[in-house]
Order: sequence, then C-alpha cells, then structure tokens
Amino acid sequence: MDRVVNLLPTQSLSAPPLGALLREVRVLADLRRGWRYGPALNVDHDGGMKPVMVLPGFLASDGATVMLRRTLRSANYMTYGWGQGRNFGVRADIIDRLDRKMDRIERECGEPVALIGWSLGGLIAREYAKHRPGRVSRVITMGSPFSGDLRANHAWRLYELINRHPVDRTPLPVNLTEKPPVPTFALWSENDGVVAPAASRGLPHERDHALQVACGHMGFTTSPDSIDAILKALEA
Repeated sequence: MDRVVNLLPTQSLSAPPLGALLREVRVLADLRRGWRYGPALNVDHDGGMKPVMVLPGFLASDGATVMLRRTLRSANYMTYGWGQGRNFGVRADIIDRLDRKMDRIERECGEPVALIGWSLGGLIAREYAKHRPGRVSRVITMGSPFSGDLRANHAWRLYELINRHPVDRTPLPVNLTEKPPVPTFALWSENDGVVAPAASRGLPHERDHALQVACGHMGFTTSPDSIDAILKALEA
C-alpha cells in the first residue's frame, strides 16, 4: 500500500528559477559528451581502504558517478556503485535490494559502509540508514531534497509521470525529514538549478552537518569543490 511521506510544515519552498535550470541543462550536455568519464581528480587523502557506496540521482545510473568513484578510489577508499541499474524512483523492495549489495561489501570489507547519495539517491541512502543503521557508517547527500516541500524542485512532475504515484505517496513508508541514526552530511549549493537549496540544506534537527559548495546540481559528482567537501565529510 502507498504511504504518505511525513513532511513537517517547517519550510515554504519553491523550485529554483528557470534560468538556473537552463544552466543545468548545459552542464548536462557536457556530461553526456563524456566529461564524467574523465580521469580522477588529484587529491591528497588516505581513506584507509574504508568502503563507500555511491547512489546515483533520478534517471541516472552508476555511469553518472564514475569520476567521483575514481577519485575516491585514488584517495584509497574501497568504492562501489549501487548496482541497481538506472534510478527510476523509490521501489517497495529497495531496502532488500540494497541489502544484497551490502552483503557483498560486508564480505569484502567487514565494516560499515559510507553511503553517498546524489539527489534522489541521497533520499534512498537516508532511508536505508534508518532501516539498517548498523551497516552504515555515515550518509552524505548531494542536492537531496529531504527537507520541506517535495515539489520544490524541477523533477517531481517527471517522477510522477514515470512512477504513476504522487511524489509524496511512495510504495515504501518513509519519513524524509527524520534524521538517520548515523552521522549525516548534507551538501547543498545556492547555484542548484534543480532542487531548492534550502530543501537540500535541511534544518538543524534533520541532519548533523550542512556543507555549502559552489557547483550546480549536475556538478555534485564532478566538481572539485563538491568532491573536496565529500572527502572532508568522509574523514570527519
């Protein structure tokens, strides 16, 4: 049965202006031409072979996070894609599907995994950490609208069209504003042209740390500024 998403009436938000969205479209065109498959950024960090899983955003797949994972790997992290194909939306069995992926990581690493989620991937990461906190060391979200109005973005209409359910009635019972019982880091940007910045920054009781970066929504997985913030969150 579909369940209503529990949203607290704490913020009145609206989607970013059209001009900001058009900038995101131009960046997306660059990514589609292959920039996302470029070499890892040069970073001076040592992750100590700790495991990290990256969850892609809405309509994206593990291919969209290749550069980020390469960079994390060069920083000595054990990196994994989410392995679920294209992210079309929240499914009733998503926790069980991620459990199977985490089983494999646990066999290889034997310790909790840091989850990094881009946009919708971050919402899924937060919910997984609420269901399986013992398997998660921390959650890092990038432009993920976990706070306020779920329609304060430019993706909700397409989401509803594809998934045939309202964005605030999902097959999996969720409480987006509730903070997971693990350390949480919310990356957000005033330049985000897809999600209202305040929705991905969240309120103090909804996350532990809010890290402002300078990229747009499409740059969260490739921007040096964003990746630097991710590395700092992984080391905190």
